[in-house]
Amino acid sequence: MCRAVLESESDPSQAKGINNGIVYLMAIPYILVATLGFFIYKTYNKKTTAKKT
Repeated sequence: MCRAVLESESDPSQAKGINNGIVYLMAIPYILVATLGFFIYKTYNKKTTAKKT
């Protein structure tokens, strides 16, 4: 459906807006997973360094 709209329109700003929206929707899950992984790593690393000292 998006492809049909983009092919029928000659306005490149609309295509750029749709591409930016796709990148935004694709990036959010990666950012959330990376943040969760960072906090898990930080928590695990804190527990293991406390046992070593």
